[in-house]
Parts: sequence; C-alpha cells; structure tokens
Amino acid sequence: MTHPLTLNLAFLPVKPTGLATYAINLLPALKPLAPTLLVAQPQADFDCFPVPPGMTHEQGRKGHFSRLWWTQWQLPAAYRQVRSPLLFSPIPEAPLFAGCRFVVTVHDLIPLRFFRKFTPLWTYQRYYLPQVLHQATHIITNSQATAQDVMNFFQIPAAKLTPIPLAHDRANFRPLHLPTYNYFLYLGRNDPYKNLHGLVSAFAQVPQRQEYELWIAGPTDARYQPALTAQIAELGLTPQVKFLSYVPYAELPVIINQAIALVFPTLWEGFGLPVLEAMACGTPVITSNLASLPEVAGDAALFVDPTNPAAIAAAMHALATDASLRATLQTASLSRAARFSWTQTGNTTVQLLQQFL
Repeated sequence: MTHPLTLNLAFLPVKPTGLATYAINLLPALKPLAPTLLVAQPQADFDCFPVPPGMTHEQGRKGHFSRLWWTQWQLPAAYRQVRSPLLFSPIPEAPLFAGCRFVVTVHDLIPLRFFRKFTPLWTYQRYYLPQVLHQATHIITNSQATAQDVMNFFQIPAAKLTPIPLAHDRANFRPLHLPTYNYFLYLGRNDPYKNLHGLVSAFAQVPQRQEYELWIAGPTDARYQPALTAQIAELGLTPQVKFLSYVPYAELPVIINQAIALVFPTLWEGFGLPVLEAMACGTPVITSNLASLPEVAGDAALFVDPTNPAAIAAAMHALATDASLRATLQTASLSRAARFSWTQTGNTTVQLLQQFL
C-alpha cells in the first residue's frame, strides 16, 4: 500500500509547546490525506511508523543532535518503507541528498539575525538549513516577513515559498469578562532579541509607575536572567516586577484577560503568537512596528519602535489611563483575532500539499 503523505513528527515532545503545538493543530486537517506519522508517541486515528524516543528539545542538545543524525541516516529508509511520494516536516529538517521529496515549514531565522557565531543554532541555520531549503520541493513559512527573510538570506525564489499564518486555540484564548488588574503583561522567553531590557526601561518611565506592576511570564534562561534582575534592582523596580516563570496553558487566559495590556516589544518575530492570543482574549496589545507583528495585529494594536523605551512607556500610560482607547482596541482585537483559525491554517496547508502529491 502506498501512503500519499509521510509526516515527520520525530521532534514532538511529551509536553508540546511552540512548534509542536503547530504540528498537532494541523493533524485534524491532514487526516483526509491518510498520512503516515513518523512519531515516537502513537497518535490515535493515524497510521504511525515508530521512531526512536528522546529526540526532542526536552533532551536538550543531545535530543537535537540525535534527531538530526536520525533524519539524515535513518529517515530515508523509513520514507522508502512507507512508500510515500512526499515527506512533510513542520520544522525545517529533512534528509539531504537522499532522493526524498519534501515540503518543510520555516518559522523564523532569528539565530541568523541576532547571531552569536558558532553556537549550535547559528551553525544549524547557517550551514544545514540552506541545504534543506534549496533541496525542498516547496517551503511553507508562518508569515510574509519570514518568507522575505528566506528569500534575502538564502536567495530562494518567491515562487517556492507560501506564507500560511498560524492561529490560536479559540477554546482556550477567549474573553472571560474578568476585572482588569493593575499590571502589564509580557509573555515569552527572556532571550536578548525579546527586548526585555527595553521593556523594563520603558516601565521605569511610565508616569505614576508605582501604581502598576509588570508581570513577566515564560521560561527563564540562566544566561540572561542575572543581568535583567540587576537592571530591575538598579531602577528600583524589584517590588513591582513579578516573574511568573512557566504558566500552565489552562491558566494563561486568566492572566491575559486581567492585564491592562500585553506589552510585546520584541526586536524580531517569525509570527508572534502571544500577540494573537492576547487579541483573542480582548486584551489590548502594544507591540513592535516591524517584522511579522503588523501582519498579525493589523489595526488592532498600538505599534511602537521597540528601540525607543519612551515610546513604549507612552503607549503603556495611554492604555492605563484612557478607557475609550482600551475599549476601542478590545473590540478591534476580537475582530482581528477572529480572522485566524487552525481550521483555516490546516485546510490551506492541505491544499498546498495536494499540489505536490
């Protein structure tokens, strides 16, 4: 029996986040293609081809290196055994020079934009990724901004690229009609390109800032946290800045709904899911005026220059004190978020894949 599609989910962790959430949300739409899943954990209602466990980010660098070795040297045999004419990988990984036809998804080129030479991610995107993209049958990106990056960095022709936006979980991210509390919220990691130092500087400049708090939710990286904590202390903000670390998925809508605003002044983003999730909750958004953020937020956010703390502070003050502005953005946010759905993302992906089967 020949299966029309092989879906590479070897990167799927036990606790899905980020890229794995994208892949899992595509599965219902992909079902009519009768794909065979290359996966360590069997998925109900799908034909599954077992792959070795322990090849995910949960195992750190060892997991990533194990997966890349498996992708290059063992995946081709699985592809031939399944007898599929096309491999789809929701991350930009595929076997090179192995005779496999494949479509991959690229989510961002941030390690190249904010590079530290010879780190694993920089090396991965500098040397491995261009080979994958040039050998791919087609490439999906999560935004037009990412597609433009792929063209600029790797000289990939536009005809080989299709931007398909991500979406949000409508059942989880929705208005809860809760009272607004006196905090601004940031969601995400504390990597330097996320610009938390700029956010903290901006918060320090908000008029009557003693009346507010800044909540930072997301995993912390020990490489960057000490400098951030020191900056907060130097500015006298320690009592007002609250680190929530990892927040369980089911609890995120509550802290988003009760925030004055999501403040997301990142220096670059492949898509920017926190912006979409906040808009789906009806929470006003302040975000950067570059990369993919205008694509996601449309006319439903306050856009700022992320390198200008005074501009970020002015936007925060406006949303904290202007009820009319808040109400306008709440309405616009819900309308904008309604344009994005995993059903639409999945169906568009299926239509694309069918062109290459």
